[in-house]
Amino acid sequence: MTAPRRQLATRQSGWAVALARALARLGMRPNTVSILGIAFAAASGFAFAMVPNLDGGARAAVLLAAAAGIQLRLLCNLLDGMLAVEEGLKSKTGDIYNEVPDRIADILILLGAGYSVRDLPYGVTLGWAAALVAVLTAYLRVFAGSLGATQLFIGPMAKQHRMFTLTVATLTALVETVAGFPARAIRIGLALIVAGSIVTAIRRIGRLFTEVNTR
Repeated sequence: MTAPRRQLATRQSGWAVALARALARLGMRPNTVSILGIAFAAASGFAFAMVPNLDGGARAAVLLAAAAGIQLRLLCNLLDGMLAVEEGLKSKTGDIYNEVPDRIADILILLGAGYSVRDLPYGVTLGWAAALVAVLTAYLRVFAGSLGATQLFIGPMAKQHRMFTLTVATLTALVETVAGFPARAIRIGLALIVAGSIVTAIRRIGRLFTEVNTR
């Protein structure tokens, strides 16, 4: 059984289609791209963790690298699915590679973000909490599928929403750094991710109960 896909308008964009075709011609496989996504997430998490050790331009540079790592991870998430489906390169283990690297990437990025604000009250706690609820929301989606129910990608803090929020928070922290202010935006972003993910989990549980009860 093939896992459902998140609906993304980006898959129909010209640049995404051209890039997926180019990668397919180069012999790139979806599972390889999925693993590459973990590498970008690890780089982002490491860059985040370096933030408190640096000042000025160096801190701004690692914040930019962290934000870039998030977006490159998301690009890998987009392209592995396009290579598998649109380019017809799906493998028997493709669904495993589609899910497990995503969870690892979420943890690496969100924990890194938490440690980037470890000098602020509750910074690390928010990072761990964000990682936990991110995995929980994904678990609830997949669990629904195991019961034969619809796998819902609803938010307000599905994966793309979490990563958008953290990217904006990271770039805001970069501006704070350049302006000479304390970089507090990442902690705010993590708090929003935790709160939104709890709401997301409640919504997904509610929809699951409704669907199961109405069979």
